[in-house]
Amino acid sequence: MNVESLWIAHEHVNWETGEPDRGAAYEGPGNHTHCSAFAAAAAKRLGVYILRPPEHGQVLLANAQAKWLASEQAESQGWHRLAGARAAEEQANRGNLVVVVFANPDEHEPGHVAIVRPSEKSAEALERNGPDIIQAGNYNHTRTIVRIGFENHPGAWPDGVRYYMHLLQLR
Repeated sequence: MNVESLWIAHEHVNWETGEPDRGAAYEGPGNHTHCSAFAAAAAKRLGVYILRPPEHGQVLLANAQAKWLASEQAESQGWHRLAGARAAEEQANRGNLVVVVFANPDEHEPGHVAIVRPSEKSAEALERNGPDIIQAGNYNHTRTIVRIGFENHPGAWPDGVRYYMHLLQLR
């Protein structure tokens, strides 16, 4: 999905493509970071619904996604909460869509969301750093770890993050 070149922070972007859509001079809402738009676009490409525009705007979408994922509506659409990092890695390794989210306790400040990538980590490495992830954010990464990806969100790592998975249909 070319995340390192698209969904760039401090530009307003089309949530589905990550392409800038308002020009570099735009200073209005929706030009901060785009973790939630990237997660929504990736899920859509996989045929999975996660809260996204137009049902919720891009501003503070990660907080809304975290709240939505914990809801009965999300569960009815195939999302399930996982017990922790080991379960998240196992489900990603099975080819399922797994997200890790943090809802900021201050509803006026952004949370964060990323997609868990398959990997083979020891229990110690998972406890120390969390699973591997792909994300948009202040820095976009095709591969980093939860500890690094969520470091700009005080209270997120390790106890504030939650993992959710959605089974993917084999095509």
